[in-house]
Amino acid sequence: MTVKEKEMKTSQIYRADLVFKHDLPNLTMDDWEVTVSQVDFPPGLVGKVHHHAGFVLAYVLEGRIVSKVSGQEEKTYRPGEMFYEPPGSTHEVSNNASESQPANLLALNFAKKGAQLTMRGPA
Repeated sequence: MTVKEKEMKTSQIYRADLVFKHDLPNLTMDDWEVTVSQVDFPPGLVGKVHHHAGFVLAYVLEGRIVSKVSGQEEKTYRPGEMFYEPPGSTHEVSNNASESQPANLLALNFAKKGAQLTMRGPA
């Protein structure tokens, strides 16, 4: 392969499918950090009502997850889908939709450095 062919190959633009787009809160993020966690949902898990510091973007990796965040409709999310938890919201429903299959998601929690990321109960 010639140098020119290598340059053309490495400069190609790959197809990108939109997964999620949502407005973000209008706030300063000085002294903030992002914490990324994989959250496992065993079969039949019914999660507790909770809330987070800052805001959360969640991406479903496996299984089906039923979620309801205050101000939003309850929805079942499948692999490749995302949801958003705005600042000051309560995660009212957080369940595995299956009694027999595990589920998991990647949670990106944006919050002030040192903040407790998850708290039980409503915000």
